[in-house]
Amino acid sequence: MILLMGLPGSGKGTQGKMMADQHGMHLITMGEIIRLYVSGARRTQMLAGELLEDAEVINLLDKVFNSLPDKEKCVLDGFPRTFAQAEWLIEKARNDNFSISYVINLEAGEDVVRRRLQSRGRIDDKEEVMAERFREYEELTLPLVDWYKEHNIKVININAERSVYEVNDDVTRELHL
Repeated sequence: MILLMGLPGSGKGTQGKMMADQHGMHLITMGEIIRLYVSGARRTQMLAGELLEDAEVINLLDKVFNSLPDKEKCVLDGFPRTFAQAEWLIEKARNDNFSISYVINLEAGEDVVRRRLQSRGRIDDKEEVMAERFREYEELTLPLVDWYKEHNIKVININAERSVYEVNDDVTRELHL
């Protein structure tokens, strides 16, 4: 399994799709799963920038995992975002006998990703929502980089401010795919 990390708009979805298509891997995109399964008041809160509770996200992902024939050949975009989610994933890997091979950390500045987010036109890409998502990423998700290293998971930092193809070339080269 390969995990994709980075600010919203850093290219996780694009790189995940490219990796899955190029190398015959399953792509699990938490944002799409959440948008598909979350409705009502929780959806409204989510569109305002609020993260779902860890238990809600874990429950959704667990359902998807249980349907996968091969978790080893999987790219996971947008999960884990918190230490509780990361701990759950490590335990799930241990119990289901699969490994987390790499974390691809797509590094891009807020100014770059803000422009990307504004151009894609999603309803949840408003300035105040972006600011909250950036804050949550800095506080909750970015500290996971060191945590993965402490758990002997290789973290590969990629400059994601370049073209989609340059980033993909680096990802492919680093993963030896």
